[in-house]
Amino acid sequence: MDLKERFLKYVSYDTQSSEESTTYPSTEKQKVLLADLAEEMRTLGMTDVEMDRYGYVMGTIPATKGCENAPVIGFIAHVDTSPDMSGADVRPRVIEEYDGGDIFLNGQLTMRVEEFPELALFKGHTLIHTDGTTLLGADDKAGVAEIMTAAEYLMTHPEVAHGKIRIGFTPDEEVGRGVDFFDVEAFGADFAYTVDGGMEGELEYENFNAASARIDIQGRNVHPGYAKGKMINAIEVACELQGMLPAAQKPEYTEGYEGFYHCVGLNGTVDKATVSYIVRDHDAAKFEQKKVFLWAAVDLLKKKYGQEVLTLTVKDQYFNMRKQVEPHPQVIDKALKAMELAGVKPLVRPIRGGTDGARLSFMGLPCPNLFTGGMNFHGRFEYCSLTTMRRAQQVILNLAQLWAE
Repeated sequence: MDLKERFLKYVSYDTQSSEESTTYPSTEKQKVLLADLAEEMRTLGMTDVEMDRYGYVMGTIPATKGCENAPVIGFIAHVDTSPDMSGADVRPRVIEEYDGGDIFLNGQLTMRVEEFPELALFKGHTLIHTDGTTLLGADDKAGVAEIMTAAEYLMTHPEVAHGKIRIGFTPDEEVGRGVDFFDVEAFGADFAYTVDGGMEGELEYENFNAASARIDIQGRNVHPGYAKGKMINAIEVACELQGMLPAAQKPEYTEGYEGFYHCVGLNGTVDKATVSYIVRDHDAAKFEQKKVFLWAAVDLLKKKYGQEVLTLTVKDQYFNMRKQVEPHPQVIDKALKAMELAGVKPLVRPIRGGTDGARLSFMGLPCPNLFTGGMNFHGRFEYCSLTTMRRAQQVILNLAQLWAE
């Protein structure tokens, strides 16, 4: 199965994860693709293929003769798609030799170069995009397809020298629980790479420190005609809290190493409301300051409306992996060399997000992130470059060989 066919097959599976679920994985439908991946790995002849009760799939590409003592490396990708938009009944469209112009999605929606200027960089590429009604699922089924296609190549070309390679697929990355039960010891790799980036050449070993915050607001509802001095409108309190946060520290105003507060949910009535935020920053000290500021804002509103009105819950999700990866410079050096051999210009920059690799790095498995070729993740404007995906596949193959030298 070639890369294009494999990717189009994988995006046909609905693997959306859920932030509301308390099960693991958060949705049973993720296990359908995971089980099929395990079976595909067995069909390719990979060994030690297992899918555990949490849905993690692991398998081995055995070392070629003479390379048994090379470091064991791993490649990891997640199968779930974002809760932000439906991943059911995805209808991908393929553009051969993209001309660099606007892309018609459907009768109401066009992806315009004016709004997405990076499209111009893909002129001449083969692009795969949505029909505007769902996300595409390149995050991270592009990575899954690239790993599996590289694995098939290695299994069918024994003349390519490489050490033992471990493959891993995870659920629930999009809801921050992707490696909650990942058994690093069982995986058995010395180093690994997540294949979960975007733009061609991306090599990332710095990511956000991340936390989620939920504010439950208990209002006081009375007849609006007689509400003076009595009513506490939970929606108004939520809006007041939002107004207290630094206006410039929002996703739409930040880039590079700049962190943000992002309101991702607001549900409520006059009587009761819930506000959800994600808090992000690359710098550990600034990350802590952001959380302290949020606590201070809530405390101020408590003094105004009453201690029982607001309840804040903050949960750390993951941390910047840089300090865990930098002591192992060979992990980065070999990735840079692999890109060079593939004709790819490296683009080393911080991830404005997180990956399973961030948490795995803190669990003892240094795990930087490689590009996939996907763009505009989590929404109807998502697309990927098949041209770049093929280069990502080649980078994986190059890494397999470089670690055996």
